[in-house]
Amino acid sequence: MNRFHVHLNVADLASSIRFYTALFAAEPAVRKDDYAKWMLDDPRVNFAISQTGRNPGVDHLGIQAESGDELAELGHRLDAAGGTVMPEAGAVCCYAQSDKLWTEDPQGTRWETFHTVGAATSYYASQAMCGTEGATCAPAASPVEAVAAAPRSGCAPGSACC
Repeated sequence: MNRFHVHLNVADLASSIRFYTALFAAEPAVRKDDYAKWMLDDPRVNFAISQTGRNPGVDHLGIQAESGDELAELGHRLDAAGGTVMPEAGAVCCYAQSDKLWTEDPQGTRWETFHTVGAATSYYASQAMCGTEGATCAPAASPVEAVAAAPRSGCAPGSACC
């Protein structure tokens, strides 16, 4: 079963953690100096917040798949919706390693579908994998089927992820 994903940029991580911990009546499943994530079952959502210097507000929405097959099915649905689907295999982001498919809806809201395959020790992959400090490695637009063969970029398309 898939899980809805919401990622917010926040100005004050500690205050936001207090607020969402009270709202969800649960401690974050992951808590770092710049990031926190709740894996809730009621409602079934992967809710993440980060303080990485970006403007506060919704960063992106998404759907977390529980398997590679579910991710592929979501990719076909994204493709049918008509947006450009950008695969990102083996991405390191938000203290996790995931295979991802990115797109935007008609008004430009970024959507991330992903299947997490492991943990990571950093928010992003090392900048050495991307080139210059602060750079991102956006994969070229390609068909959904290419997700398994996509190069391991190590960075999120656009600017943030998770």
